[in-house]
Amino acid sequence: MSLSPSTLTSRPSLSAALPSSPSPPLTPVLSSSIPALSPSSPSPTHLTKTLSPFSLSSQPDPIKGTLLTVSLSNHSQLLVAFITAPDSSAIQWLSPPQTSNKTLPFVYTQCHPIHARSIFPCQDTPAARIRYSAKLNVPSQLSAVMSARHAERRLPVPGEASMACDDSIWCGENRMVEDFVMEQPIPPYLFAFAVGEIGYREVGPRTRVYAESVPAVLDAAAKEFEGTEHMIRQGEQLFGPYDWERFDLLVLPPSFPYGGMENPRMVFLTPTVIKGDASGARVVAHELAHSWTGNLITNKTNEHFWLNEGFTTYADRRIVEAVQGEDRAALNIGIGWSSLNEEMERFKDNMEFTKLKTNQEGVDPDDVYSRVPYEKGFQFLWRIERQIGRPAFDEFIKKYIATFKFQSIDTETFLNFLKANVPGIEKEIDLELWTEGTGIPPDATHPVSSIYSEIVSLANEFKNGRIPREDEVADWRGQEWELYLENLPKSVEASQISALDAHYRLAESKDYEVKVAFLQLAIASRCRDYYGEVEKTLKAVGRMRYLRPLYTSLAQGTGKDEEKVLAKRVFEEARNSYHPIARGVVESILAKHL
Repeated sequence: MSLSPSTLTSRPSLSAALPSSPSPPLTPVLSSSIPALSPSSPSPTHLTKTLSPFSLSSQPDPIKGTLLTVSLSNHSQLLVAFITAPDSSAIQWLSPPQTSNKTLPFVYTQCHPIHARSIFPCQDTPAARIRYSAKLNVPSQLSAVMSARHAERRLPVPGEASMACDDSIWCGENRMVEDFVMEQPIPPYLFAFAVGEIGYREVGPRTRVYAESVPAVLDAAAKEFEGTEHMIRQGEQLFGPYDWERFDLLVLPPSFPYGGMENPRMVFLTPTVIKGDASGARVVAHELAHSWTGNLITNKTNEHFWLNEGFTTYADRRIVEAVQGEDRAALNIGIGWSSLNEEMERFKDNMEFTKLKTNQEGVDPDDVYSRVPYEKGFQFLWRIERQIGRPAFDEFIKKYIATFKFQSIDTETFLNFLKANVPGIEKEIDLELWTEGTGIPPDATHPVSSIYSEIVSLANEFKNGRIPREDEVADWRGQEWELYLENLPKSVEASQISALDAHYRLAESKDYEVKVAFLQLAIASRCRDYYGEVEKTLKAVGRMRYLRPLYTSLAQGTGKDEEKVLAKRVFEEARNSYHPIARGVVESILAKHL
């Protein structure tokens, strides 16, 4: 949308009437009023509305969508009335059978990286920061949550929906309105809401855990994340005050495509992080860390995504180290090191996407999403810490956050700030190689810890047919097994895989990190006994962290006709249960390999 630059800190007002059923033609009708000049301008409902000339691009860009250009002349506000399509790439509508209670529908959004534009017209770039208010009109038996401050739940008022929909719908029987306000400027991808049969548990002075209103789910989530307040306090000690007031968590249905999404005030989580041993808290630590690095300071474009994820990966490991100890943090680093090396193999034919600063012109960011910005970005910051020492680096990070909070920056801005505050750093570390070079720089490293070395050593012995003894793994939790499996040879005999599982029942693990790592090995060894479990897993969850490797393992390579047929059939049967983003990623994998 072509608007005045002042809209970068404007406060749009959004009204949405959400139907009781997701099926067309009951499409959500939304309107957005966007101040074009001043966020303190009067509400558009008090102004005379005149039609402004506008145009839409004749051919939609396959990635960016349709360009809306509006001609303004001495206008203080702009009102856009629009209808969001039921197949919006940001929205997943779940029918009652897809929910836990099987009685009422559920809807949620996922706007990162560039899907906010599929909900409402906007400058959908992290360079644009917005404030907003929203009115969600929902069936009375459902409730809404949002990445904003909840103002009130009330009866609808005639005429308040502006051009969103008729009063006959807005003020219909058994309808309620939930009012929300986001008073801090955020990038559009952090806009989020969910509506459903939602309950909650209090787990701290700043945190509620929300989920579908199933007591067992709510209790398990509350138990898993009961240490959240301690993590927030550790984060504040490391990085400065927590500026978002609330840190609430929403555990979504299994189709949620990510592990977590750092929506301010209301983090979205996959249920796969509830493992029963509090280890799921590492995902919460990552989303919490985004409260400083990602939400307060944001990458200007997706080409600088490492500024969000590299910093946040470094920050979450510092929080984990403070809360759970150095060995646990070392395990996280070790798992990340393995995944970084795997990504080098994935992008061996297109090394552009092994850089920190990438060229994404004409590229859909969903197609090149990887662990590189996370793990190579972490390695870069860890390298700086080792060079100047932790105390100095801690002071640098606090100054960095204080200097750029509520701003969107690029790699050059960070490097200039680094060189200005750490004189001579460019003589000690090849900053250009780290940010613009391909592959893994020679001064990157794996962690040094006894538990990491022990697990990698045991993994190496598996090549010779040695399975760990029960006394050697008695204290292992999911992360230890994940690191072990990640370091096993990628091609072993099917009999070895079966023997390992006979001892430790890894295919049945409730920890999906362990289960999926094991199933990848089973597919690689063509151990068909586990293909049923592969199919069950692909139909049970929609998290891309699991879908991507399993579908790739099935579809990639020659002489795998049976596996390719399995991949195609399972996707056809499961596709409607996946979020549109995940569905698109799987379609790309199958199009490439089938």
